[in-house]
Amino acid sequence: MSNIKVYHYDAFSTVPGQGNPAGVVFDADHFSETAMQQIAYQVGFNETVFVLNSEVADVRLRYFTPGHEINLCGHATMASLYGLKTRGMLGDKELITIETNVGILPIRFERNDNTIYMEMKQDHPQFIPFQGDIEKLVSAINLTLDDVDLSTPIVYGSTGAWTLLIPIRDLNSFMKMKPDSSLFPGILIENPKASLHPFCFETRDSDAMMHARHFSSPYSGTTEDPVTGTASGVMGAYYLTYVKPEIDEVQFVVEQGHEIGRDGKVQVSVIRDGADMDVRMKGTAVFVRELNVELDTCSYT
Repeated sequence: MSNIKVYHYDAFSTVPGQGNPAGVVFDADHFSETAMQQIAYQVGFNETVFVLNSEVADVRLRYFTPGHEINLCGHATMASLYGLKTRGMLGDKELITIETNVGILPIRFERNDNTIYMEMKQDHPQFIPFQGDIEKLVSAINLTLDDVDLSTPIVYGSTGAWTLLIPIRDLNSFMKMKPDSSLFPGILIENPKASLHPFCFETRDSDAMMHARHFSSPYSGTTEDPVTGTASGVMGAYYLTYVKPEIDEVQFVVEQGHEIGRDGKVQVSVIRDGADMDVRMKGTAVFVRELNVELDTCSYT
């Protein structure tokens, strides 16, 4: 057995215990895919990210839930890049690129009041209509049809990871939500492995424009993601597509996590350029602690 050091960071907050936890494994080139999956399972966070060398970008990132690999994860990206930057592993670079399974994405660092922020460009937004049973859908998160705002559509959205965007009328509905994720695949007929992302325009904090929760696919091995980066980004694209199609640019803050004792903030900006959209999200992170994971040495590459 070998002892693997995993660094726990909380993304989208400067306070430990208030953001979204991610495990970060630096210098991970010598691990096999099987080993990465085993480490992510033992860590147990929604995502663990592995930092590898890249021939086409500054670093390569691979993201694993306890159950499977995913193509892109906003909060794990924030965690790993904050770790790389604060540990001096990126030097003085303020602009870098990361290699992911959705392609090469640019990252920009900035400082504000001694806090390091990372701005991440996301993949081109995609949307697929939800054509399943809405009543069964909302029942799976302990709501009724009266809780849903059907003035805008329920759609699958992706800027790197697929999630079902569900507009909700009132903030009070979010405390009632209790997901039964075992029901999700049978309801999400077009995309059975998607997560669920209910959101509304009533917020707790005055600096936020949207409030959200994020319920994981049962295949991921987790239940709820406290503060989501890629889902926040795709909500910006949703806003320009379905809520305010007459405008070409929006910037706002998403708040998330309050119902489960967290307090995360994600900054989102989207610019429409013809048929394309430039989707970016920005956030920070904070180091929490070191974790040790035991791994069978035969799992190495």
